[in-house]
Amino acid sequence: MMTSTDKQTLEMEERPQEMGGEVEKKEELGKEEPEEVEREGWGNKMDFIMICIGFAVGLGNVWRFPYLVFKNGGGAFLIPYFISLFISGVPIFFLEISIGQMLQVGGISVWEIYPILKGVGFAGATIAAIMCTYYIVICAWSFFYLFSSFTSTLPWGDCYNSWNDIYCNDPALQDNCTAPTGFFCTTNSSIYLNQSEGESPAQQFWEKRALGISDGIDEVGGLRWDLVGCLALAWVVTYFCIWKGVKQTGKIVWFTALIPYVILLALLIRGLTLDGASEGIKFYVTPDWERLKSPTVWIDAATQIFFSYSVGIGSLISLGSYNKVRNNALLDTLVVGFVNAGTSLFAGFVIFSILGFMAHQQGVEVKDVVDEGPGLTFVAYPTAVYYMPGGPAWAVIFFAMLIMLGLDSQFAILEGLVTSLMDEFPQYNLRQNRAVFLVVVCSLDFLLGLLCVTEGGMYFFQLMDSYGASGMCLLWVAFWECIALSYGYGIKKFYNVISDNMGFTPGWYWPLCWAGLAPAVSLGIFLFSLIDYQPAKYGESYYYPVWGEILGWMMAIVSMQWVPIYAIYIFLTTPGTFKERLHIITSPKIQPAIPEKLEDESTISVEAKKSDISDTLNANSLPPPVYNELVVENEKNGVTTTNGGLENKAFSGDE
Repeated sequence: MMTSTDKQTLEMEERPQEMGGEVEKKEELGKEEPEEVEREGWGNKMDFIMICIGFAVGLGNVWRFPYLVFKNGGGAFLIPYFISLFISGVPIFFLEISIGQMLQVGGISVWEIYPILKGVGFAGATIAAIMCTYYIVICAWSFFYLFSSFTSTLPWGDCYNSWNDIYCNDPALQDNCTAPTGFFCTTNSSIYLNQSEGESPAQQFWEKRALGISDGIDEVGGLRWDLVGCLALAWVVTYFCIWKGVKQTGKIVWFTALIPYVILLALLIRGLTLDGASEGIKFYVTPDWERLKSPTVWIDAATQIFFSYSVGIGSLISLGSYNKVRNNALLDTLVVGFVNAGTSLFAGFVIFSILGFMAHQQGVEVKDVVDEGPGLTFVAYPTAVYYMPGGPAWAVIFFAMLIMLGLDSQFAILEGLVTSLMDEFPQYNLRQNRAVFLVVVCSLDFLLGLLCVTEGGMYFFQLMDSYGASGMCLLWVAFWECIALSYGYGIKKFYNVISDNMGFTPGWYWPLCWAGLAPAVSLGIFLFSLIDYQPAKYGESYYYPVWGEILGWMMAIVSMQWVPIYAIYIFLTTPGTFKERLHIITSPKIQPAIPEKLEDESTISVEAKKSDISDTLNANSLPPPVYNELVVENEKNGVTTTNGGLENKAFSGDE
């Protein structure tokens, strides 16, 4: 029987004779088309590793990981954390890099390997678009605090500012305070208030000066123009750092990814010299083994891994697609995985040494000064910095670190998104007009992000973070990624291809995780999250109205719906009988790119040389995909189907 590859070769040889003069006409028309821009790659291997480190190591390591450690039993939390790391986080990270590298296309087009689940790519791109909109707002807040730090006295340390009210509890006023027990002295010496009603100067600076926060999501209010300016600055920096392509971005991240480690080390050294630091460290490392019996601990650990490694949004696939086909993706995965986990642990020591100092200053236990998310970053840390000798200098250093951590991740998310769109829609010449396309994307995201810098913007920010780019959405996408690759395209086929490309077999552990452990963990946690659903809230007391929760769920569904809706759409729009449709939409429209020849064939392991498809790949691998009209001919049934997509004639009726 003639193979599909033989048929493809025969068709290519015969077609010019069959078409005659039409070939010349098409060639003439082709001359009028814009010149194709060559798909670039990373300058060198370390550029790719550095951007992956910058992508994975972000604000979550600084503000989310320490809180989860505190919440879930201190050192005991590290057990489910590392289990989740090894059976889901690192394997899916390896999967995404490898599949992008194998096919040399972005995070949407790559799922042409199993067309019925191509909605996975659109779902990831939607999550990435939401993240681009709100994640950079954190950088805007950091810029605001950075500019506010250029002063001899930090503005969030006392209660004598225009934004403070009578509920501001200034620690300096309490030294000679004669208020009754349980009360504190206000700036009006004749008025005492209950301590439960008090707010720290840093909290009031954050909510009243920086955010100008309203009473609820139904009070959107006006724009905070200083934050608008900071948001525009963050987008301008992002644009000029990535507009020329990955070669330029790869060089910039050497600075933005490494400098935060220098700053963290300086903060750790300073933190360990502060009074009370040892109590904070002790709190961080002391395990509460009873907490391991709670399912919530395991849920939080797995969710943090998905957040931290940024899997499920297509960006890693897009970044991996700029690698050479024979790149050692396993080494990249292990390096980034080690650095990411190590950074989280290291940042924990930095953070808890500072929190121990804060607890000592306030005369409370460490657990009483720990907060989650923005509250930890923009209230707790500024408070600690204020009491440090040379506070303004440390504030500048700290917020500069936050900006670099945030921008690193923003670079990678945005690059992954635009790469996915450029590869999926080549007919619009987006790659040829990359600079203009980026201006459009950045401008659109800036306009959408303005909602987050209104007086009610913080409530919308929390919704986007809790629903639009939540762990639930990432788990959903990760599950279907594993299913599409393992049971759609074929786990054995995929494993053999990457083994052939890298020159060695990674080991049985990885396909075991891709086909079994990772999807099981993803689905299990996704279902448990639905069963144990907790409505979003801001702070300790504000709960969203019903319409606010509905808005949040709409943000989540807008990405998750792509998987079933696209599967139904492609089935209904594909001509043919039920069996023919099913065959077409479950057959790959894209083949692995041709790997470059190894200079020394002896570097290929014995196992890789014996892989089932090694020989056929070397002889018959297709080049990177050509974006043309897809024509699938079923010779047995005489049916011709046409779908827009990637050119491939590898699935005829004889297969």
